[in-house]
Amino acid sequence: MPEIYPIAEITAHIRYLLETDTVLQDVWVQGEVSNMKRAASGHWYFTLKDSASQLRCVMWRSDASRQLVVPENGDSIIVHGRVSVYDQRGDYQLHADFIRAAGVGDLYAQFEQLKMKLDAEGLFAAEHKKPLPVFPLRIGVVTSPDAAGYQDVLDVLRRRFPLADVTLSPTLVQGAEAPPLIADAIHRLDASGKVDVILVVRGGGSIEDLWAFNDEQVARAAFEAVTPLVSGVGHETDFTIIDFVADQRAPTPSAAAELVSPDVADIHADLLESKSLLQQLAQRHITALRDNIQQQQKTLHYLSPSNAVRNHRQRVDDLNTRLIVLQAQHMAQLRERLSGKSAALESTNPEAILKRGYTIVRDSASGNIVQSVQAASQSDALTLTFADGDINATPEE
Repeated sequence: MPEIYPIAEITAHIRYLLETDTVLQDVWVQGEVSNMKRAASGHWYFTLKDSASQLRCVMWRSDASRQLVVPENGDSIIVHGRVSVYDQRGDYQLHADFIRAAGVGDLYAQFEQLKMKLDAEGLFAAEHKKPLPVFPLRIGVVTSPDAAGYQDVLDVLRRRFPLADVTLSPTLVQGAEAPPLIADAIHRLDASGKVDVILVVRGGGSIEDLWAFNDEQVARAAFEAVTPLVSGVGHETDFTIIDFVADQRAPTPSAAAELVSPDVADIHADLLESKSLLQQLAQRHITALRDNIQQQQKTLHYLSPSNAVRNHRQRVDDLNTRLIVLQAQHMAQLRERLSGKSAALESTNPEAILKRGYTIVRDSASGNIVQSVQAASQSDALTLTFADGDINATPEE
């Protein structure tokens, strides 16, 4: 009986045969694109076909993000990759890693050659990238005045940042004569010193249409510009040499205008928010100052000399009251003592003595008080003083 193999084993054997074939692991294929699908994961799925056959292809997201060409149904392209097997369906397919448009191989070769040359010279280095101005009031645009991309730029700037003054440096943007004209247009704007940023823009097109922006003159003019420069050439999937040299790359002309222009609506909202914040900060500061002033006033009131003056004034009133009391007491004491002295003095007053019936005897001639009978006998005449008058008498009387 013949040996029976599981399907998975047969598929694995076919995979082994395909993936060990040196030709199939490094192959270039040309055909027309059909059934093109871009998955949400970022992977690309499409079919290449010619008049006799077709080949399923897959390109993983990591490779798809690096492609300069995004295939569309009906495009004739050349694809590089390796052949493998999708086990679940048993289909063989090409794992693509590079795509280029059919018939433009020489252009891509020139592109890669110039890109490597300029990269080696440092024209793409990050340290040469200049920051874009936050509020560019003067925007220079290098493009054709008839280009749709120029109108897109103007529309975006009118909507987002109408304060900007736009200066056009006109030039051809397509054809063999375009590269030196583009380079001159960049030099003119940069040398004028009248713009804050330069936009080099052109709408989408084929690789041949965009080839002027893969020119070395244009690349060096962009690198030598002192003014910050933004490239906005083609569509999102289009890459040109100037994109690598520019200070920043935008996928489209409209995106380039948005990249350099602040939105007045956002500015207005930010200003309102800042105003509110400043008002809050000012109110807090005023409140803090008011609290501090009130505290200082309390401290000043506590330390004020008027408090001491009031205290001393009250002290003076207290002392004055005490003085009045003491003075009254002292006067009462003096009055009492005076009364005592007066009484004592009154008690020794001769008149008072005379009123009690006593008499003062004096020698009439000398007026001396006669204090004894012997002294009275020696006087010729005596004067006797009574309480109510005098009487003259002799000693005998």
